[in-house]
Formats: sequence, C-alpha cells, structure tokens
Amino acid sequence: MSSLSVRATIVSALLLATLLLVWQILVQGTGAGPQQMDPEYARLVGATASQGKSAMPGPLDVGAQLWRHLSDPFYDKGPNDKGVGIQLAYSLARVLGGYLAAALVAIPLGFLIGMSPLMSRALDPFIQVLKPISPLAWMPLALYTIKDSAASAVFVIFICSVWPMLLNTAFGVATVRNDWLNVAKTLELSRVRTALRVILPAAAPTILTGMRISIGIAWLVIVAAEMLVGGTGIGYFVWNEWNNLSINNVINAILLIGVVGMILDQLMGRLQRAVSYAE
Repeated sequence: MSSLSVRATIVSALLLATLLLVWQILVQGTGAGPQQMDPEYARLVGATASQGKSAMPGPLDVGAQLWRHLSDPFYDKGPNDKGVGIQLAYSLARVLGGYLAAALVAIPLGFLIGMSPLMSRALDPFIQVLKPISPLAWMPLALYTIKDSAASAVFVIFICSVWPMLLNTAFGVATVRNDWLNVAKTLELSRVRTALRVILPAAAPTILTGMRISIGIAWLVIVAAEMLVGGTGIGYFVWNEWNNLSINNVINAILLIGVVGMILDQLMGRLQRAVSYAE
C-alpha cells in the first residue's frame, strides 16, 4: 500500500469518527422532554422519546441494531418480517435480471448504431425522446400490462439500465481508430469478425464504463420501485419500517443500500480496469 493510500485511509477514518461524534452530540442535545412532546407522538416513537431522549437514534443505537440484523440476516417469519439478507437478495435478483436483459439489448444495438451512420441517424429521434423519461413513469404501464409487481420492477430496471450502456457502446464503437479498421479491411475480415476481433476489444473500456454507470442507476431505482410495488426487497423494507416508525431500521437499511451499491460499483470498476489498455 502506497503512502498516499495510507494517508487517505487515515483521513477517511478521522472524518468518519468526526461525523459519528457530531451525530451523537446532536442526538443527545436535541432531546425533548415529555412536557414538550405530544403524548400521542411520544407513544408512537417509543418510550425513549417520552423519557426526554431524542427520537432520532444515535450511532451506538444504529450500530447495535445493525449487528442484530447482520447476526441473523436470513430469518423468515412471514410476509412482513424477513431478514435484511433476504430483502437484499430479492432486490439484487431484480436488478441483475433487468440489468442483464438491458445488456443483451443495448450492446448489440449500440454496435449497430456505432457501425452504421444510417441507423444512428434513424434511431436518434427515438433515443432522444425515450431517454429523458423517468424509469418510474413506466411503472403504472408495466403493472397494467404485465400484471405482476416483481416483473414490473425488473422491467423498470431494464429501462433505466439500457440507455447508459447503449450510448456508451455506440460512442465506443464509433470512435475506434481508423488505422485499426483499415488493417481489418486489408486483411479482408468480414464485418462480424471485424466487430468481434477489432472493434469489441477497442471499445471494451467505453462499454464497461456504460455498464458501470447502469448498475449504479439500477441499484438506485430498485429502491424506489420496490417502495411502489411492495412485497419484498430492500426498498419495501425501508417503506415498511417507516410505516412502523422504526427510524433505526430505516437508517440501517440506508447504510446497507449504500454498502451494496459501493460493492457493485467496485466490482464493475475492477472489470473496467481489467479490459483497459494504454495506447
């Protein structure tokens, strides 16, 4: 590990410690006594609020609850009481399903657009109209036509994942160096062999960049989609815990969402670096 990495790790640890300390101080300093809090609200948020402690949990409370979640993440006690491991697994399955379907469509279509100026001009109006539409705007139509909430969530992930992959693939293919294409012509390679042997390796870093962007967007959108469709998933878990006024569990879910998103991004980043090359 380089000295820069060591110093960056130390700075990150200090920042985290500072944030946790400030959080703990603010929580302790904003508590409201029973004479200042509505009795009904105090009953809903729990006994600690009525004893003068803030309804917002501190980092120690959040850490203790997180440990309880992680110590038994796969328990199943009914439709509305499942461990966070099960909730995350459902969300990841939906994300990967929609993401892989988007890759199967976006990458070949991106090759077609990047290699054919005619198709690029012909498809551009459709792309420009469809790309700005929020993925969640498709949810009512998906629910109406598919009539299955889980499949509708996968469809929404497909919609939000397809555009970064499509555009980055088209850009990467279109910007392959002419020298390499001329060599392929000299060797009399077919268009298919040129695409697989020359264009794909050259455009791979750009394609992986689009795939990396797409996985981040997909993980972001699945939380909102699951809040709408309900059932299972980390997004539904957040909404259900909010309805139960369990702010501690909401914060725990937010932390887990962030950590899983970071892991997905890091995995795609490693894959992107593996196919990158220096000219």
